[in-house]
Amino acid sequence: MPTTEVVRILAPSVVKIVNDKGAPGEAMSPFGLGTGVIIDIDGHILTSNHVVEGIDVVTVTLYDGEVLDAEVVGRDRHTDLALIKIPSEGVQPALLGDSSTLLVGQDVVAIGHALGLGGAPTVSKGVVSALDRTIGTESGSTLVDLIQTDASINVGNSGGPLVNARAEVVGINTSVLRFGQGIGFAVNINDAQIVVDHLVERGVVPRGYMGVLFANLTSGFIAQLGLDRDAEGVLLTQVVPGSPAWNAGLRPADLILSANGEAMPTTGELLKFLMMHPPGESMEVLVLRGGEQFRTSFTLGERPSN
Repeated sequence: MPTTEVVRILAPSVVKIVNDKGAPGEAMSPFGLGTGVIIDIDGHILTSNHVVEGIDVVTVTLYDGEVLDAEVVGRDRHTDLALIKIPSEGVQPALLGDSSTLLVGQDVVAIGHALGLGGAPTVSKGVVSALDRTIGTESGSTLVDLIQTDASINVGNSGGPLVNARAEVVGINTSVLRFGQGIGFAVNINDAQIVVDHLVERGVVPRGYMGVLFANLTSGFIAQLGLDRDAEGVLLTQVVPGSPAWNAGLRPADLILSANGEAMPTTGELLKFLMMHPPGESMEVLVLRGGEQFRTSFTLGERPSN
C-alpha cells in the first residue's frame, strides 16, 4: 500500500515518551526522549530499554495529544527492549508482522518522534539494507539478528516501529551508527515478541544460569591469549565456584566456541541462547583452553536472587 496509507494506519499507535529524571523537590529536567508503539489492547507499549533506563517518571503523549503517566512493566538491557503500560481505554494497537519474511531491498518505513519535535511523528522511508546484523553497544554488550535500514533514524526515534508496506511492525528501531550515513538498526519483531511475553509474565527475561561473566574478544584479549587474529568466541572472565559452569570444569580465560552445536562468536549469541534455554535445560559447550579444544555439558540453573 502507499506510504501515506501505511502512516495513516500506524500513526495512532505511535507514542512519544519523555523520561524525566530528578530528585524529589527539584525541578525536572529532560533526561531521555524516545518513541514507543502500542502493541495490544491492554495498553502495553514496546520501546527501547535505553529510553526508559534509570527513570523516576515516564510520560507518554498519544497521537491525539493526550499525556499520560506510564508504568514500567519490565526491561531487558541485553536486547535493548522495554515494556511500559498506560490505561487501555481507547488505545489503538499496531499490527505486528513476521520479520522472518523480510527480504533485503524490501521497502520499510521508520516512524518516530525524531528530535522531540511537537505534533505528529516523523516518517522516513527506506529499504532493508541487510539482515542478521550484529553490533556492539556502548555498554560493551552485543545486539544480534538486527535489521539494517537506510530509513533515517534520529535522536528520539529509538523505540519506534519499523514498518513494512502492509503497515505491519517488523522491527523496533534501536540504534544508528554515529559515523555512518544512512545506517540504522532495528530489533526484529519476532525476537521482540519473545521478550515481550517474558516481560508481561514476570517483568524480566529469564535466562538459563551458567554462573559466569563473559566478554567479547578484543584485540587485547586475542594477543594476551595468543589466539589467531580472526578468532571468535565468548571469553569467560569469571566463573562462580559451585555454579553449573564451575562444576562442569569451566574456568576463567576459557573461550566458548559453540553451545549445543550453535556457533557463539559474540556475547549476543550466547545471551540469546540462554534466553531460549531456560533453567533445567542441558547445555553442551565446545571450549578452547590453552590451544586445546574440549567439550563439557551441564544443566542450566536458576539465577540466585542475591
